[in-house]
Amino acid sequence: MKIAFVGKGGSGKTTLSSLFVRHLAAHRVPVVAVDADINQHLGVALGLDEAEAAALPAMGAHLPLIKEYLRGTNPRIASAETMIKTTPPGAGSRLLRITEDNPVHEACARPVRLDGGEARLMVTGPFTEADLGVACYHSKVGAVEMYLNHLVDGREEFVVVDMTAGSDSFASGMFTRFDMTFLVAEPTRKGVAVYRQYKEYARDWGVSLRVVGNKVRGEDDLDFLRAEVGDDLLVTVGDSDWVRAMERGRHRPFTELEGAVREALRTMYETADASYELRDWERYTRQMVHFHLKNAESWGNARTGTDLAAQVDPSFVLGEFAPGGEPVPAPQPA
Repeated sequence: MKIAFVGKGGSGKTTLSSLFVRHLAAHRVPVVAVDADINQHLGVALGLDEAEAAALPAMGAHLPLIKEYLRGTNPRIASAETMIKTTPPGAGSRLLRITEDNPVHEACARPVRLDGGEARLMVTGPFTEADLGVACYHSKVGAVEMYLNHLVDGREEFVVVDMTAGSDSFASGMFTRFDMTFLVAEPTRKGVAVYRQYKEYARDWGVSLRVVGNKVRGEDDLDFLRAEVGDDLLVTVGDSDWVRAMERGRHRPFTELEGAVREALRTMYETADASYELRDWERYTRQMVHFHLKNAESWGNARTGTDLAAQVDPSFVLGEFAPGGEPVPAPQPA
């Protein structure tokens, strides 16, 4: 299952995504956590100190390796240099699986020990001084989009992506890559403004969107969110002493997290799991191709000097089957 956490800056999406990762790990569910925000805080939220978080390998720095591995023997892709962030897989491409060891995970993922379990953590890497004035942050998250486009994931295994703040993810097709998008919103006008943008942009793309109300401190806050987002409001979370301690670097056992927050995480998990029944691999592949052709026409063909439309394999549909037709087993939770 591919899960996105979005919201305005300061809404608490990194905190909520880290809690969701901890919840999955505590239940022995295989999980890859990806920090795709321009402000890289997910590692620290998962318990790493600042030095450990800063030492994580950046996915963007390993793009040549990622491209070459994913290209495999796909005859439609002449070279790794002609691959762009939206290049779709086809016959001969290498597909990725959450629980496997492969060169992409070996280069970019690092294990993070959590209470009762473990997660793999990958990061896009921060926006550096060398990037100022010459690079767009979307070029960094392109590595994440490529990863998701080649990922074959089953039920009871998760990729959780902490997305960049606001509605910036609509600058690429990555917003369509998820089974469930949790939008974290505070009970304020600014807090729900991103929800309205996301709802409008995602309307025609079959995006499953639910709102997680954060920093909700009473009935007035709850009534405000209900009035603004209606039935999209899934759960709310209030103040948490456990979270406050974590944000101060005072880590406590996950079992001490307040019961109301644990119940919210359980509901989020059940909602994400239920979205599995709505999976449509053909639509997923069709949207992937759509955004690839748009990117090819707008800038990709000129940059690579290649007709990138030729990379599309019209007979290929990504799904829970390996290229040879063998089903991909989904690990069972403990």
